[in-house]
Amino acid sequence: MGTVATSPDGTVGERRQLINVAYRLLGSLTEAEDAVQDAYARWYGLPRSQQEEILSPGAWLTTVTSRICLDLLGSARARRERYVGVWLPEPLPDRTEWDHAGSVDPTGWADPADQIVLNESVAMAFLVVLESMTPAERVAFVLHEVFRYPFAEVAGILGRTPAACKQLAASARRRVRAARAPVAATGQADVVRHVKEAWETKDIAALVDLLDPAAVMTADGGGMVGTVLRPVEGGARIGQYMVAIADMAPGLELLERSVNGVPGLVAQRAGVVVTVASFDVAGGRVTRIWAVRNPEKLRPWAGEG
Repeated sequence: MGTVATSPDGTVGERRQLINVAYRLLGSLTEAEDAVQDAYARWYGLPRSQQEEILSPGAWLTTVTSRICLDLLGSARARRERYVGVWLPEPLPDRTEWDHAGSVDPTGWADPADQIVLNESVAMAFLVVLESMTPAERVAFVLHEVFRYPFAEVAGILGRTPAACKQLAASARRRVRAARAPVAATGQADVVRHVKEAWETKDIAALVDLLDPAAVMTADGGGMVGTVLRPVEGGARIGQYMVAIADMAPGLELLERSVNGVPGLVAQRAGVVVTVASFDVAGGRVTRIWAVRNPEKLRPWAGEG
């Protein structure tokens, strides 16, 4: 795809927007990048005469990327059924917190992780809610509510009427409202820091005090690394599990890092990121922990430290 990076038609400037749309639709940076590359391949597969007839290449690329994502979401259920354990979205680092600049691959593309705008629409809690939606709901909601595409354009992507798309977005909005909105990052940072300190000192009592009694921890190892295959429920059980992990993993280093734009924790062994943990906090206590351990989902974190 190196020709895309030097293309004179200006479509390369759309890549950042397309990556942002696709990641929110798919919850996977790897799949988002593949979807965008596929859309560009289709664009450059068009005869020049057809390209010139398209008034807005950016809109064309957004439509094609969204349709590719819609197809992927439609097949995701079958793929998730074969997935070992619980599937979680891929966590994203904030490269401004690390000591090196964003990387560039040989084609001239900037690293996809550096292209994502880190705001509330990529917080893990929000992405998990998106996972509960139907593919059509997710596309309608993300395009209209997050990126402000009018329903007439969404209708063209989904192949439905604008009124039907409006209903889909409204249904999705109800799902989002049913999930509690996250607290301000400043409040969450303090709680996460206390969790880190209690985890490092293996203080079960302190951990349990920081965890809501009804807290739930979900881990994603993808069958590639050892982890619990089902959610761990209850603050006491989670606290005991976290200390057991610390006992079994000597040399584990915990770092306070932004995860999808929200304060989280990163665990390293020998300088290699092995776990990225996201948190949801309410009333000064952790209500949800999402721990991603699948190495394939930690590729954007490679070399961080």
